[in-house]
Amino acid sequence: MDISAELKKTSDAMTKAVEHVSHEFETVHTGKANPGMVENVMVEAYGTSSRLRDIAAITTPDSSTIRVQPWDKSILKDVEKAILAANIGFTPAVMGDAVRCPIPALSGERRTELAKICHEMAELGRIRIRTIRRETLDAAKKMKSAGAATEDDLKKFEKEVQNLTDKFIAQINKNLEAKEADLKQI
Repeated sequence: MDISAELKKTSDAMTKAVEHVSHEFETVHTGKANPGMVENVMVEAYGTSSRLRDIAAITTPDSSTIRVQPWDKSILKDVEKAILAANIGFTPAVMGDAVRCPIPALSGERRTELAKICHEMAELGRIRIRTIRRETLDAAKKMKSAGAATEDDLKKFEKEVQNLTDKFIAQINKNLEAKEADLKQI
């Protein structure tokens, strides 16, 4: 059993899980404008469905506004309609050659609600990390029973995988704390 290769594979999978959770956190509205809030909105234009980030420039001119400027001005209304239909929590308006999305201030109740959503996202990430650990350890046990690894190798490997698991779960928890702190800022 090549322990270092298996650990690298496990670490890469866990890193992807943490990155996914971090990306999910970016989509949560904290009262501050963030292009990630709208970049994955699907827009029906040209007879096909496209991500907003693929057909427009998304900027934040200030902390309470998102500005979406499509490369083709003829789809301004389509962009506005798509953002409205995405039900993100703000109302877009066409202004000149762009769609402006003013970000409303969050109420205390809404902040608490969003914190719960973030906790659920973090828990799904932790579950994914633990699933990767279980799958990796199951594969290692099969290798041991097939004679490809010794008992000592297996014990060492289990310890290393648990260390990785603890490290990545701590990373998710740290990201969650940062997001909660962001949500509590007024």
